[in-house]
Amino acid sequence: MVRVLRAFASALLLLVAPAAVLAQEGAPAAPAVQPVAQAQPVAPAQTVVRQILVEGNQRVEVDTVLSYLVFQQGQPLDARLINLSIQTLFATGLFADVQIEENLGVVTVRLQENPIINRVVIEGNSAIKEDKITDEIQAQPRAIFTRARAQSDVQRIIEVYRRSGRFAATVTPKIIELPQNRVDLIFEISEGPQTGVRRINFIGNERFSDRRLAREIVTRQSRWWSFFSSNDNYDPDRLEYDRELLRQFYQNQGYANFRVINAVAELTPDQDAFYITFTIDEGEVYTFGEIDVTTEIADLSEEFLEAIVPVQSGDLYVGELIENSVDSLTFAAGASGYAFVNVRPQVQRNRESRTVDINFVIDESPRVYIERIDIVGNTSTLDRVIRREIETVEGDAFSQPLLDRSRNNLRRLGFFEDVEVEQVPGSAPDRARVQVAVTEQPTGELAFGAGFSSTDSFLVDFSISQRNLRGRGQFLRFRVSASSRQEQVDIRFTEPRFLDRNLAAGFDIFRVVSDYLEEASFRTESTGGSLRLGFPLTRSTNLQLRYTLRRDDVQVFTAASSALRSNSGLRTTSVAGYSLNWNRVNDPIEPTRGFRVSLSQDFAGIGGDVRYLRSELESTFYRGLYPGIVASLSMRTGFTQPWGGDTVRINDRFFKGGNTFRGFETAGLGPRVVQRDQDTGELIAGDALGGKLYAIGALEVTFPLGLPEQYGVSGSVFTEFGSLGILDDNDLIDETGTSPFTVDDFSLRASAGVSIFWDSPFGPVRFDFAEAFQRETYDRAEFFRFSTRTGF
Repeated sequence: MVRVLRAFASALLLLVAPAAVLAQEGAPAAPAVQPVAQAQPVAPAQTVVRQILVEGNQRVEVDTVLSYLVFQQGQPLDARLINLSIQTLFATGLFADVQIEENLGVVTVRLQENPIINRVVIEGNSAIKEDKITDEIQAQPRAIFTRARAQSDVQRIIEVYRRSGRFAATVTPKIIELPQNRVDLIFEISEGPQTGVRRINFIGNERFSDRRLAREIVTRQSRWWSFFSSNDNYDPDRLEYDRELLRQFYQNQGYANFRVINAVAELTPDQDAFYITFTIDEGEVYTFGEIDVTTEIADLSEEFLEAIVPVQSGDLYVGELIENSVDSLTFAAGASGYAFVNVRPQVQRNRESRTVDINFVIDESPRVYIERIDIVGNTSTLDRVIRREIETVEGDAFSQPLLDRSRNNLRRLGFFEDVEVEQVPGSAPDRARVQVAVTEQPTGELAFGAGFSSTDSFLVDFSISQRNLRGRGQFLRFRVSASSRQEQVDIRFTEPRFLDRNLAAGFDIFRVVSDYLEEASFRTESTGGSLRLGFPLTRSTNLQLRYTLRRDDVQVFTAASSALRSNSGLRTTSVAGYSLNWNRVNDPIEPTRGFRVSLSQDFAGIGGDVRYLRSELESTFYRGLYPGIVASLSMRTGFTQPWGGDTVRINDRFFKGGNTFRGFETAGLGPRVVQRDQDTGELIAGDALGGKLYAIGALEVTFPLGLPEQYGVSGSVFTEFGSLGILDDNDLIDETGTSPFTVDDFSLRASAGVSIFWDSPFGPVRFDFAEAFQRETYDRAEFFRFSTRTGF
């Protein structure tokens, strides 16, 4: 019986085998084998790919399409591989439609490519510039267009308008189909009204009034006169920043536990403004408790570190002092060669005593050496020009003060808009890389100056200069100036590293025609040249040596004094001099602390026809009063002493006014030839005579004008005071009858006024308005002066 069953099963298997072969070739299996197939399952049928055809592609190459398929010719194919290939092709973003069909081993891939964007057009925008919108969106000409990306760009544009306070803005994308499967993408914008801030409320404040807190945040209530402000519209990001500003303000007033519970913005029913409400919890006033510094670095003394921490026990708690302490400790560690210390302030609040204990923990780190100095961002300036200003080299121990001085050195060059010096970890724990990132700015300058005075005098000053010639740091200037009183042409060149040493050498060639006929009745033509050499003495002092040889032709047109007429004629002046400069400002561009002092002397008489010793001293002191507000006090004095029986000729005297004493014309103050009116007795001003001695001081406070920073407008108030005079005895004429005579009283002059500085699109502009409130009747005042220049 068993043998019979086995024979029957073998016969069934013989019937199944041909059916399986037929099924594999695509033919239907015989019904007689189905009971056996149910009893013993067979693997799903698979088709072998014999050929792949690609249809519908225009720009995408066939090989590119085949590379995205997950099957290849000669491999088995099933529905799972087809679906996966379709998904892969769609994921490329190149195709709007993908279909894959198979017939007897021939696979056809039918494609519909996404169009190419021909151009992107922004319409309806007036409040926001087009470039600000295009910077935010992804759609660009020659990019692939998809509807999903277009909708995503719509949301980006709406977000841009929301940040500017326009919450009613709508954006409609439109597509214009073009030949060759291209489209124009148009974003039609309806900006809607600007959503302002109708009111700002504070809940929970007891110590400070609503008005006081409103001054501490950036957001402002909308006012009809706020033409230039953009902070009077609702911005969610700005609201978060306001929360942080409130926290900083209260913590700097001693409220260590202050918190903003919530900040809510509610849209008004007319949907044109918001009510903003800050709910706050002031907490209690705290003072500093125990202040400790803990470190395991043997080279760092805890006693010394505690002494430099700007926090004292018992003082009112001020949050920003903690950050300042961290900076001070980090700087002290960097000065000792530890570049990557981690200063962690551990703050412990004691609610019962209302004190805050702080323990500054300085984690141990190895002494770090500079492995490499990388310079990035310089496209015009040579690397060696930058490296020679860096006061450390590869292999030196890391020193933060040296890096800070190096950054100031680079900024002082005036070649770069921004300089960042930072350290990054090197190849080992005791190695660090210094990265110097610079952003170059135009170093060429096309300068133009113009001025107006109360007597309608006008001046023009034109110059072309390059402060970084060929990227080598060299200075070259060609200058031409002309006014009613002076014509000047000069060429100046300076090599900052003469003979590859820390020597600045240069020369000047000049021709100056000074026509002071209206002011002082003399005219001078000077032609000559000079040589200069400068070098540092210490980190903050430098010495400049110079020699000048010039030929002066002086013509005096006055009958007031035979002594003055004797100044006429040709003379050769040979002058050797020096300038000693002492600079201790904290910032070379915008100082807020420190001073500058310069002492210069010129000795004439090493050959030539003129003999005198001229000495001048200039100093300026800076003091930051508040952020953005800086006071400066400058003092200048000079004296020219003849020797060898000579006198100081009129062309070698000091003439002050204009840019050197605001409120007075050029040569507008000092000794002068006058004549007394016979009827009124008043003095009628004549020629200015200049003086051998001057002393002028100026006090100025610069400050922002409250306009948005992008306008680049700031101002200052100033007062200047001083005097000019002291002539030789033979230049003085006593008063006799109605004849002209000279006055030389060295009396006090003073002026006051305001200046407005504007970084205009064509260059910085300066407006000076000054009133001379302390003057002599024969002085000549000037109320307005204007100047500008532009760079390239």
